Amino acid sequence: MEHLSTIAQWRDYAVAVRASGRRVGLVATMGALHEGHQSLVRAARAAGDVVVLTSFVNPRQFSDPGDLAAYPHTPESDVARARDAGVDAFVTPSLTEMWPEYPAPTYTTVSVARLGEGLEGVDRPGHFDGVASVVSKLFAITGPCRAYFGEKDYQQLVVVRRLARDLGFDVDVVGCPTQRAPGGLALSSRNARLSDEGRSRAVALYDALCAARESSEVASVRRELMRRTLEAAGVDVAYAEVVDAESLVPLDNTFRGDARALVAGVVEGVRLIDNAAVTFFGPGGDDAASH
Repeated sequence: MEHLSTIAQWRDYAVAVRASGRRVGLVATMGALHEGHQSLVRAARAAGDVVVLTSFVNPRQFSDPGDLAAYPHTPESDVARARDAGVDAFVTPSLTEMWPEYPAPTYTTVSVARLGEGLEGVDRPGHFDGVASVVSKLFAITGPCRAYFGEKDYQQLVVVRRLARDLGFDVDVVGCPTQRAPGGLALSSRNARLSDEGRSRAVALYDALCAARESSEVASVRRELMRRTLEAAGVDVAYAEVVDAESLVPLDNTFRGDARALVAGVVEGVRLIDNAAVTFFGPGGDDAASH
């Protein structure tokens, strides 16, 4: 496994991979690697890609300085996990390398209208501008590639797909299934900040999604069902929403078809998110109609 630390090294490596006739598989992370990240690496390797994993905690996507300060850092175990997963190039650029003027704002910011304004965007203003800006830079440096993102951060995945499409990046954005701990808690670097009791309460996010997925009720009823499930477990609910899977627009009770249920809540001061696919059937419940 090669360890790269500058943009020049990273760009040259990707160019050399493509010159050899192979394809780059990009896995973008903020470190604190876990099984979820390793599953993205395995997906890239299974597709035959040369895996470039980046580890960079992007301060521009944190609206709360305390949240940024509390984000876990595990550099030694990250190297071991990356190597064990089969990463070919492990890229750890410095903050100065990525944002030379930080903490001053950059002159250029990438913003994806509407898709980043609801859900996480409500309580975390500027978050998705920071995500879109850093992902644009990752794509520009890496060049043509396949980029692997987990479905656990579903809103982020939708934003990144739209970003790649609108700006014409030669990048195939691949969504990969959420990895879960026993009991259903979605794997996340933030889980390291939870106590055992907190982890037990946090499973309620998955329970709420299961309740919404198994329900045959309309959207408003499923929202309330998810909210009650979270509140009963002592989760401070940020949202419990059912949206169109592409536009992220909240659904009304006439919707029929495939959708996405998303939940967010705070446990022991840690903000957690999760989501699942849900379906709304038409009269008779035997087939889905179009929106």
